[in-house]
Amino acid sequence: MKILVINAGSSSLKYQLINMTDESVLAKGICERIGSDESCFEHKTFDGRVKEETVSMPDHHAAFMIMRDALIDEKFGVIKDLSEVSAIGHRVVQGGAIFKESVLIDEEVIEKIESLIPLAPLHNKAHAQAMRACFEVFGPNVPEVAVFDTAFHSTMPPEAYMYPIPYKYYEKYKIRRYGFHGTSHFYVSHRCAELMGKDIKDLKIITCHLGNGSSITAIDGGKVVDTSMGLTPLDGFMMGTRTGTLDPSVVTFIAEKEQFSPAQMDELLNKKSGLLGISGVSSDDRDVTKACLCGNKRAKLAHKMLRYEILKFIGSYYAVLGGCDAIVFTAGLGENQDQHRKAICERLACFGVKLDDEKNVEMIRGKCGLISTPDSKIAVYVIPTNEELVIAKDTKKIIEENKA
Repeated sequence: MKILVINAGSSSLKYQLINMTDESVLAKGICERIGSDESCFEHKTFDGRVKEETVSMPDHHAAFMIMRDALIDEKFGVIKDLSEVSAIGHRVVQGGAIFKESVLIDEEVIEKIESLIPLAPLHNKAHAQAMRACFEVFGPNVPEVAVFDTAFHSTMPPEAYMYPIPYKYYEKYKIRRYGFHGTSHFYVSHRCAELMGKDIKDLKIITCHLGNGSSITAIDGGKVVDTSMGLTPLDGFMMGTRTGTLDPSVVTFIAEKEQFSPAQMDELLNKKSGLLGISGVSSDDRDVTKACLCGNKRAKLAHKMLRYEILKFIGSYYAVLGGCDAIVFTAGLGENQDQHRKAICERLACFGVKLDDEKNVEMIRGKCGLISTPDSKIAVYVIPTNEELVIAKDTKKIIEENKA
């Protein structure tokens, strides 16, 4: 069985074609700047063939057509016919309180995803557009499945997901904590249990998805009890361009002083803050790291703030869980920035964490393994995430259940 995994954004379309027999990636690619006459397309195959071109992609339908043609292309293709695609799995950012698990897509499901657009304006609108375009290109006979970022977090208790605002706003608008990066937290927590040789039901794990967008999740027995992102991915701790949690009065104060509209404040908090806003250098941590090495004080402050905030979430989740068996670092920063892991783990010595410095330095660029010492009271792992595989597996499961 071959499953096509789709991650659609407002102006982008990422994809992977996965052979479920051995879970290998046959091809992957991205369509960027959809809606432009100079859109970019990149397609890579498992054996190293690469197709890159600048083309016109007025909408998601055009992007799917270009992707489809590349998959069956004589020179760059990996399948002979589209009939080899058994199913298609779509990543959906916001499932709200409606979707607590993956579902087979039909028009009713798409309409429900659209009903959640106010909670994720850019993401859910793009997902719905992509689903309709995908049906047009691949036809109704290829089953499609929606896999939700928020689904894994649906086990949170009310005391964790509710906000202390008038209850009527929860009833009226469903304002609550939803959490994101669910497929990543699901994958690395289960992979951690495998590496430890234990049943996840017997473990308390804190997973740290650290990238340009970041979140930390407390998992007890395989179920989420709390997570750092909230109603939107803006909540939590500072990220590449996002503020994370801050005093709401900061928002109203700046808006009043600068005469900013809600849209301008949204852009400030989501796109101009975080590492970029503090360092003044970049939203890319690699650039901030280089600036630190050159003595840039603001870049150093940005790193101190980032590590401090991550430390606070880990510490609070240790208390929420009533202890911790393992901490996992994943995603771009978590997998590759060993200096961040070292600085954070050194501050966790009070919990009995002991880092193996050599293993920590070695564990980068896709490597997976333990970076704590044998006598560390909490095991610390670096586990590269694989959200696409989670989507593919869920899609396969839903398709097989539907056939049965």
